Amino acid sequence: MPAPHEITFWHYAGFIVVVLVLLALDLGVFHKSAHVVKVREALMWTTLWCVLALAFGLGLGYWRGRDDAVLFVTGYLLELTLSMDNVFVIALIFSYFRIPPEYQHRVLFWGILGALIMRGGMIGVGAALISKAHWILYLFGIFLIYSGAKMAMAKEEGVHPDQSLIIRLLRKFFPISRELDGQNFVTHKQGGTMFTPLVPVLAMVETTDLVFALDSIPAIFGVTQQPFIVFTSNVFAILGLRSLYFVLAGAIEYFRYLKFGLAIVLVYIGIKMLAERWVHMPIAISLMIIVGIILTSMLVSVLAAYREKRGHSGPGASGS
Repeated sequence: MPAPHEITFWHYAGFIVVVLVLLALDLGVFHKSAHVVKVREALMWTTLWCVLALAFGLGLGYWRGRDDAVLFVTGYLLELTLSMDNVFVIALIFSYFRIPPEYQHRVLFWGILGALIMRGGMIGVGAALISKAHWILYLFGIFLIYSGAKMAMAKEEGVHPDQSLIIRLLRKFFPISRELDGQNFVTHKQGGTMFTPLVPVLAMVETTDLVFALDSIPAIFGVTQQPFIVFTSNVFAILGLRSLYFVLAGAIEYFRYLKFGLAIVLVYIGIKMLAERWVHMPIAISLMIIVGIILTSMLVSVLAAYREKRGHSGPGASGS
């Protein structure tokens, strides 16, 4: 078997250019005008992004070898499932600010573009630190175990914009209109230029992604330390987040135990990172374990929601 091709700056540049072209087509052609993204359209886009990610994985396997392909798929699935919890928090943010469904896609678009830049920087810093001091992986492992335990024991999340430092700073230094102006982020009222409520919403979405990235970035470094795989799997997961939001936002009750499943995944990866020196876990086995944990938590959630609805609709449910 020939040696795998070396990854250079031009591979990163080419990948980023392709992503920017896809994003330009998304915003400038397919979502040029504001409209409500219905479940059918969201499912189509979710499927498209998943197919593109898997096609990239196959190409990576042909180009770099089977192991890299499995690492990419594992990283992609891990980042995608970790972002699902982010979806529900974003839904709470939109609900709190009362953002109409037809304007939510525009906020998510710019939020995800910002997330790509932010995560790219975090991945670059993380990869540089690990290359200088490999023991940092052990710190990541301890942090993931702590984050997983904290996530498992955390109470139901709420959204509290008034407690957000970035929201307070925005309101202090910039005029913000109380009313929307379509899908615009800037409006002209009262003889001046003002931000619309979409700006603080976008700030909350970016802040939320930063918090989730603090868990997800160390987690994927527990799968692989190859920056190119870490970066590309993150990008594909984030690109699918927008359409995934419109699929899942209205079905929160069917994923009540997902958070617990994600917590177990974080603890598992943390332990794996700490024990890597003594116990080597094959890539395919890790992939099956992660997928198994997530699918089990989703199945238990769906069964619990089904039993609850069945109980409410059964005989005597009305109390008569």
